[in-house]
Amino acid sequence: MQHYEHARNGYRISTDKQLLNIAVIMQYLSDESYWAKDIPQALVERSIEHSLCFGVYEGTAQIGFARVVTDKATFAYLADVFILPEWRGQGLSKWLMEVVLAHPDLQGLRRWLLATMDAHGLYTQFGFTPLTEPERMMQRKAQHTYSELKQLNANT
Repeated sequence: MQHYEHARNGYRISTDKQLLNIAVIMQYLSDESYWAKDIPQALVERSIEHSLCFGVYEGTAQIGFARVVTDKATFAYLADVFILPEWRGQGLSKWLMEVVLAHPDLQGLRRWLLATMDAHGLYTQFGFTPLTEPERMMQRKAQHTYSELKQLNANT
């Protein structure tokens, strides 16, 4: 498998999953994100296994991440995008989005989706908009958050 890589100003973005630091990804998603609070490591590992992943690195240190769930033909869902707090404000999120959207396997897709509570300003710069026909979209959402499931499992 050929990996997709870009370098700029001492930083690198790579799709090589062997470079990913699961501990960094876990810590951010489980402890700092609002969307995956308390997510179990097994789920993070499985999501990475079945996604096109982009690690952001300074030297060998992972400082950011994004993953795309896609059929590489018609659809992509962008998820788990982050740059660690210490590296924010340097344009790395924008660069990460540029690299993700330029990936050769993601060209010509009919639809991209993502969910965000607070990064609308970033994503609108790349053509994302609120749903134009929300009445056509549906979801099936789990009844429990990861935190609630963690507590239920602890009590059993």
